Amino acid sequence: MDYIICERPGEFVLKKKEAPKKGVREALLKVKKVGICGTDLHAYTGNQAFFTYPRILGHELAVQVVEIDENVQGIQPGDKVVVMPYISCKKCIACRHGKFNCCTNMQVLGIHTDGGMQEYITVPIELLIPAQNLSDEQLAIVEPLAIGAHAIRRSRLKVGETIVVVGCGPIGIGIMKLAQLEGARVIAIDLNQQRLDYAKENLGLDHVVLGGSDAINNVAKITDGDMATVVFDATGHKGALESGIGYMAHGGTYVLVGLSKGDLTFHHPSIHAKETTLLCSRNATLEDFEHVIAVLEKGGFPIESFITHNVDYSEMITHFDGWLEPENGVIKAMVNF
Repeated sequence: MDYIICERPGEFVLKKKEAPKKGVREALLKVKKVGICGTDLHAYTGNQAFFTYPRILGHELAVQVVEIDENVQGIQPGDKVVVMPYISCKKCIACRHGKFNCCTNMQVLGIHTDGGMQEYITVPIELLIPAQNLSDEQLAIVEPLAIGAHAIRRSRLKVGETIVVVGCGPIGIGIMKLAQLEGARVIAIDLNQQRLDYAKENLGLDHVVLGGSDAINNVAKITDGDMATVVFDATGHKGALESGIGYMAHGGTYVLVGLSKGDLTFHHPSIHAKETTLLCSRNATLEDFEHVIAVLEKGGFPIESFITHNVDYSEMITHFDGWLEPENGVIKAMVNF
């Protein structure tokens, strides 16, 4: 079978190997589509915090079951399933408290262990969620949307709250739309006007703000000086992460969803005066995946505009560098196997 491996930063290679055979409590899956996310882009450029090379990327997967043993989920060969790409140890302090998404020994497909950029893959049955009613495109975006759903759940968002989401990439867009469906008033911030235009036109946001020196003043005007009760960073950019607290109201919550590779510095009097609730949000849980599947089944997400680029795997290597360029307007690229 064919597979694509990232040998080192900046180098993909298309290779062949024997198809895998499923082991005990595993399923053999045919990969149909792989979504490209910020983690993949950062891994390719050498800026992913938890990454080692060489590695087969890909954890946003649309797959169909080829072989599977009897299982409690009732999944059969031929079924469409969502893959939760987080392999947890089930033994550590986080797992013992049900926080499998931040297991101390976490292995994420496509990051710590080889992922789905191959024609077939085997995964533990426990990572599969039945999703017969979803299209392949919908299957492949469940995971990134679940990350947004988890961040929202962490924030304890209330109906009617005004929030700021910094970063109109795929994760940020997911947070915006899912929060909007929860009844929040959403302000989007980005340095890319094209991304802001997308958020306004396709998500129906009332307020978008161009990042920069005037952004805090503009948020203040929109909120009559109150600022946002919840701020989400979906950039992973050091400068954005450190400055996002400026958009937050006194008594508010700041949720770090994007991941920076280095250290962060906050001005303590600024975060202390606001009695800031500072949260990090990592991965997602089964509850978040199931929530997103339900949203997609109801047609609650603009998938047609969200997926902007779609290529066969044999052409991916020649396209990948272009997906890094903002002027190409990539929101979500997909690779077909």
